[in-house]
Amino acid sequence: MKKIYKGDFGYIRYNRKKAIIRTAISLAITLLIFAAGLIIYHSQKSVFSIIAALGCLPTGWSAVNMIMLLKAKPCSEEDHKKILKHCGELLIHYDHVITSYDKNFYVNASTVLDKNIICYTADEDMDIADCEKHIKKMMAPSGYSSYSIKIFDNIDKFCERLSQLERLRKEKGIDMQKIEDSWQPGTVQTPASILLSISL
Repeated sequence: MKKIYKGDFGYIRYNRKKAIIRTAISLAITLLIFAAGLIIYHSQKSVFSIIAALGCLPTGWSAVNMIMLLKAKPCSEEDHKKILKHCGELLIHYDHVITSYDKNFYVNASTVLDKNIICYTADEDMDIADCEKHIKKMMAPSGYSSYSIKIFDNIDKFCERLSQLERLRKEKGIDMQKIEDSWQPGTVQTPASILLSISL
């Protein structure tokens, strides 16, 4: 299974599989340790039970992570193909699961160009205004409070805006990948990297 990095298309599906396998293995090991204690000592009161109990901690964490990924809504193949037809050389990140204090926002794709942050969601239940507000709040501490944030729930309108931004990128000769690659640790994060850092 080829590794898919955060922001790449297919990230949620890849990590779903990984979380399911990790949780199953972790649970199996925990149960085997507990069963070994019962077989050897014929009692729950053994060091094996303590080790099994400690094993429940990473198993529980993995199970929670798995449930969140199963609930997440990844970018579809169809939407991905449409985006590729319009994005040109814009830097597109996919499969954001943005968490706030009381809810999760499923953002299927995003790009940043010239003080514009645009996103697309296929989640019909998402409170778009609330998500835009949350992203703006997360951007502000790094000095990006003046950036325009727009989330589209219509793929065609999102692609139309992508085409507009791609024309702007060409006119200004902006290389988004070069900007991301030139970032140095210890300096202010780029808006695109902040979007990734606030996503699971």
